[in-house]
Amino acid sequence: MKAEETMTEAESLKLIQDMINKAKGSYINTGAASIVWGFLIILCSLLTWIQFYTQVFFDFDVWLLLFIALIPQIFFSIREKRKKNFVGHDEAIMSYVWSAFGICIFILSYYNSKFGSVDHSGTSLFMLLYGIPTFITGGVFKFRPMIFGGIICWVLAMVSMYTGVETDMLLMAACGLFAWLIPGIILWRRYKKQQACHV
Repeated sequence: MKAEETMTEAESLKLIQDMINKAKGSYINTGAASIVWGFLIILCSLLTWIQFYTQVFFDFDVWLLLFIALIPQIFFSIREKRKKNFVGHDEAIMSYVWSAFGICIFILSYYNSKFGSVDHSGTSLFMLLYGIPTFITGGVFKFRPMIFGGIICWVLAMVSMYTGVETDMLLMAACGLFAWLIPGIILWRRYKKQQACHV
């Protein structure tokens, strides 16, 4: 009888441990989407800066390149959903946060295209928006690089109020670097290390 109780306790502990491991696994982000977004923000910002600096303008809006990020984003989301049997509460919240961010970015982009070229207020608002979901994500998942990335975005948004549009593009590139690219690379390395440990 005692052996059966011990076995039951052992099984219960194993079950709880398995559930904890599954929960942890659901929060693991490969960082790939963050790397893509960070790289594209940096690329678009630098291309825009080059246009302002050289006064040679392209025949298309370089910021439309951001739509390229939607392709891997959709791919990663579908793949993650197939792997998971459930969606954690934190993940559901993050889904709404990033959806709201995407909608706000779209509306602000439309506003800029309708009422004139990008000015101080436009670039400052973009950087302000960049910081919000980054800071929240870092806080929810206790990931300091994203918390710092969000704060850096807000600091640079304030700095951009005192700089020219050309300099603002370099500040935008810095936002992409600190808010997404660097945190994404850190997440990617962690993910690869965890994958190697499970092989």
